[in-house]
Amino acid sequence: MEHPIAYRTVQVDGLSIFYREAGPKDAPTILLLHGLPSSSRMFQPLLTRLADHYHLVAPDYPGFGHSDWPDTKQFDYTFDHIASVMDSFTKALGLPHYTLYMQDYGGPVGFRMALAHPERVQALIVQDAVSHNEGLGANWATRRAFWADRPAHEAALRTNLLSMATTKTRHIGDDPNVELYDPDLWTDEYAFLNSPGQAQIQTDLFYDYRTNVEAYPKWQAWMQKTQPKLLVLWGKHDLSFDAGEPGRYRKDVPKAEVHVLDAGHFALDTKADEIAAFVSDFMKK
Repeated sequence: MEHPIAYRTVQVDGLSIFYREAGPKDAPTILLLHGLPSSSRMFQPLLTRLADHYHLVAPDYPGFGHSDWPDTKQFDYTFDHIASVMDSFTKALGLPHYTLYMQDYGGPVGFRMALAHPERVQALIVQDAVSHNEGLGANWATRRAFWADRPAHEAALRTNLLSMATTKTRHIGDDPNVELYDPDLWTDEYAFLNSPGQAQIQTDLFYDYRTNVEAYPKWQAWMQKTQPKLLVLWGKHDLSFDAGEPGRYRKDVPKAEVHVLDAGHFALDTKADEIAAFVSDFMKK
């Protein structure tokens, strides 16, 4: 690689925020926002493939990866708060414009950033991230019950969301080609979820996920009004979300470019080459 990946930290709102950065800083910037329970590590395959042509920046949210994990008594783990920290992060790095690449939790973080500062967003790339209530599949029944009555359903929620079985299924889904997946993907994430304080952090943040569902109509209305340049990438073996979600994005933005891949929720696990090619072509347009 002409432009090797750098692993850096920056102070943002009193927190140490870790990020991966690659590519020339005068090239178009892609801001990569990760999902649960991953970190900027999930974008390593893209950074190695696209850094010669684009400026790629992939931060870890507070409470994730190598960023600070403040105690839940000192930090409100909400999507509003994380989006605010990420907004401050872009200012700290001097990123006035960028394409938002949003996977899973990256959706609610990124859409908040886009609606707060639409002038900064040049395009959107959505990879297995939901912005329609119908996009939440059958396994969200336990999660909706948790939102309705947290004390009664917190134990069930932690099993549903944070267990080893769920952590593995998030990657493989119903893909029959399990031999294509590196088991380190889910064993490392499960170890992360069992680190001190993580269960409370992730439970608090997921309780706030209900605010995303409430905000979906705002995100849809914004897309319908502004018709952003939009690339949707989706793993057809993803069991986290409903398979009809890519089509819903196309209804909001009829000119959206949509690709359904033979992959799981974290499609970069097995389809990094294809995704890199789609992203490169999209960025050139």
